[in-house]
Amino acid sequence: MFYDRLTALGIDATVADFVSKAENDPVVRQAFGHADDIASHNQLKVLYAMQTNRLSDAHFTDSTGYGYHDIGREVLEDIYAEIFRAEAALVRPQLISGTHALATALFGNLRPGDVLYSPVGAPYDTLESVIGIRPAIGSLAEYGVGYRQTELTDAGGFDYPRIRKVLNDEPRIKMVTIQRSKGYAWRPSFTVAQIEGLISEIRGIRPDVCVLVDNCYGEFTEEREPIEAGADIIAGSLIKNPGGGIAPGGGYVAGKKEYVERAATRLTAPGIGGEVGPTLGMTRALLQGLFIAPQTVGGCIRGAVLTAAVFARLGFAVNPTLGETRTDIVQAVRLGDAEKVLAFCRGIQLAAPVDSFVTPIAAPMPGYADGVVMAGGTFIQGSSIELSADAPMREPYNVFYQGGLTSAHARAGVVFALDALKKEGLIKL
Repeated sequence: MFYDRLTALGIDATVADFVSKAENDPVVRQAFGHADDIASHNQLKVLYAMQTNRLSDAHFTDSTGYGYHDIGREVLEDIYAEIFRAEAALVRPQLISGTHALATALFGNLRPGDVLYSPVGAPYDTLESVIGIRPAIGSLAEYGVGYRQTELTDAGGFDYPRIRKVLNDEPRIKMVTIQRSKGYAWRPSFTVAQIEGLISEIRGIRPDVCVLVDNCYGEFTEEREPIEAGADIIAGSLIKNPGGGIAPGGGYVAGKKEYVERAATRLTAPGIGGEVGPTLGMTRALLQGLFIAPQTVGGCIRGAVLTAAVFARLGFAVNPTLGETRTDIVQAVRLGDAEKVLAFCRGIQLAAPVDSFVTPIAAPMPGYADGVVMAGGTFIQGSSIELSADAPMREPYNVFYQGGLTSAHARAGVVFALDALKKEGLIKL
């Protein structure tokens, strides 16, 4: 019935039929069931955290100015700490993005002469400027913080011999950063179990270092989170998974109290730290978004699985593949052609509830080395827990699909993207 109704919206009947058949693949149905199980587990985790911390409507009052004695902010951060199994959490509307949250954690915990080390290859594009890989005003490099990285193996795994050598040879390493999601790279996103193995290896050589996990796109996709796997600190964005599509902005840092306090001091000022910060009437939305986030993420996973099934049937390389464990909401498709990338993104835009009439084009974006095309008519600007797709316009022309506030909308996004490719004569079914 769902696919029949799509034809009334102008979708080619052969496209709707193709996606419908892909959805009925037993492997797809099994993956859907697994996503539902994970969502149910995490829903109970969130419910328990809110009940344990005695969440009340008294916590929905807002604060302004300095934000002193904001009981809503305090319980919000206690709930995040409980969910992520952290000693403390910093959850603030003043953190504008995942990159900002990560930069706050990095600058708060690194000092001149320290070295930041990535054993998982290059970071996400926007962090290159934060670190100073691409020169930028105010980067870590300008403050005298060094950087080392070890590439992954050809198979996308951790290169343990090289990692051990770097950890043994470079005593100035103060922090190790692990990016959980693939970002714009064609590599596996790392499961919590894989991160646990890597952290165990690091601890065996350098128990003194702080391990930071970039948790963007990964929250609630598995039963465990990286702190449960040994990470010292994690960071992410509230307009991705944990905001549930309701949070109007914000970010979080969670982990050991000493590291979170240093991040808070970086966000505000020395001597002030996390004791201030107005919530400006956002507390209710942040908590309500958090409450529905597990189900929203589950729907996103369903959309990602369906995307993999559809485009693999057409012969395109997909990452992750249909049978792989999901540890983030991102589905990459190697389209191999700039026009196909643009058509895919035009289809996603046509499926949007907001600005569906807009045509996405590639353009320069702050923090990115290449032009980027971003499709997503979202209620919250830039929200990637909502249906969206984006791609850096560079070979081999991979597109990255994610999001969907409902499972039905995530499915519709797949159909509209495929329909755009077919109508422009770029694929044949």
